Amino acid sequence: MVLQPPVEPCDASSGMGFDDAYIGVPTWDIGRPQREVLALADAGSFRSSVVDLGCGTGENALALAERGHEVLGIDAAPRAIGKAMDKARERSLPGATFLVADVFDVAGLGHRFASALDCGLFHVLDDHERSVYAATVHGALEPGGVLHLLCFSDAEPLGWGPRRVSEAELRATFSAGWHEREIEAAAFETNLDAGMAHAWRAVFVRV
Repeated sequence: MVLQPPVEPCDASSGMGFDDAYIGVPTWDIGRPQREVLALADAGSFRSSVVDLGCGTGENALALAERGHEVLGIDAAPRAIGKAMDKARERSLPGATFLVADVFDVAGLGHRFASALDCGLFHVLDDHERSVYAATVHGALEPGGVLHLLCFSDAEPLGWGPRRVSEAELRATFSAGWHEREIEAAAFETNLDAGMAHAWRAVFVRV
């Protein structure tokens, strides 16, 4: 899969201010794939081609590429994409492509995907962005395409980290044009001493 940026370039500056976090190692960059993503991949839950939304430094996308999938990882943080591209070259994984792009422009990339992964992006969206996000991802997937989503849940005590998401909020966001396959309690790994955070693992199918 070879994708080029759209004629009108994506707005990398809209990456919710996360580019500077990649000067160091942000809390969500654990240096390996999330175990929830690996479990899905090993269960055969992804079909090619896959788009990894907010891919960061690419560990989840690279794990999917290692399993034979064609994967496009997008992130609005240029530093993150640079690191992901370096990893793909070092690991000789041509099936993984990375692009600096805004998630809200993913439907304009000129390609329809069979699967999408959102690992840690949804929970940073503002309320007014959620419906736009759902519509945008819907437009980027083939009919019957599947979105796998992992986000912080409201079971996680308030304090550090992103906003918490309720099961009801997930259902409300993906109520139009989507079929809910599952919403299950899960864990989100971090590089903090606490290690794990309560999360939702959700699967929505584009109808």
